[in-house]
Amino acid sequence: MKWHMNPTDMIAFDHLTVRYRSAECAAAAAIADVSLTVPQGTVCAIIGPSGCGKSTLLRAVAGLVQPESGCVKIAGGKADPKKYRIGFMPQNYGLLPWQTVRENIVLGCRIRHDWHAGREEDEARLARLMAALHIEGLATRYPHELSGGQQQRVSLARSFLLQPDILLMDEPFSALDAITREEMQDVFLALWQEQHVTTLLVTHYVEEALYLGQKIALMAADPGRIARVFDNPLGGHPEQRGSREFFEMSRALREEIRGISAQHAGEGAAS
Repeated sequence: MKWHMNPTDMIAFDHLTVRYRSAECAAAAAIADVSLTVPQGTVCAIIGPSGCGKSTLLRAVAGLVQPESGCVKIAGGKADPKKYRIGFMPQNYGLLPWQTVRENIVLGCRIRHDWHAGREEDEARLARLMAALHIEGLATRYPHELSGGQQQRVSLARSFLLQPDILLMDEPFSALDAITREEMQDVFLALWQEQHVTTLLVTHYVEEALYLGQKIALMAADPGRIARVFDNPLGGHPEQRGSREFFEMSRALREEIRGISAQHAGEGAAS
């Protein structure tokens, strides 16, 4: 069956299958026949068990893995990281230990030859972003001198200074304590509401998926596949976090995930 993407979709996985091959073992499908669309300006949260291929989806968008079949499209065309600005936020912040906070923040722009130290426009944009993230006093510090929350703010600053077309976030807040994690979710949301960058957010946290994702994709494992996709009217609305509706949706999402896990366990026993 021919598959079509909507003209407003920024990212489209079109029956994507990716296998990892090694000399030690036979090729195993990390993800199989994945089809998923992400509209422009939307945060899509991807949640599922470990090993279900969530990070592989991000790597496919970034052009770091080659599909066995199917493809990834960006704005209707081939996924080309040289053509589009793609920001990436890993779990470990991705900061270079030998560079200062300022140097780490401007790194992405420098790689793309889009930064000119001393140019008024660039310096003003950097200053505004650092002030918004409350890290303007940390410019000359090194990563080892920062707390986890401060390092995450630097990582956010680097991503948003790039003004990316797409932002890939691989469990970016999972290493933080619960209070700091919620704080950083609010910080991300404030920045996202200014730029509305199309975002793929991999997470293990149900509340994080509901709070940030306007679209939520549930994945199952062995092989990694999309089990269910639904729109989330609460995503991106801070005032909803403490609402009864948020609590009810959180409970329903957990039940859905348990159901998918139980189905997978049954399939494994049957095989």
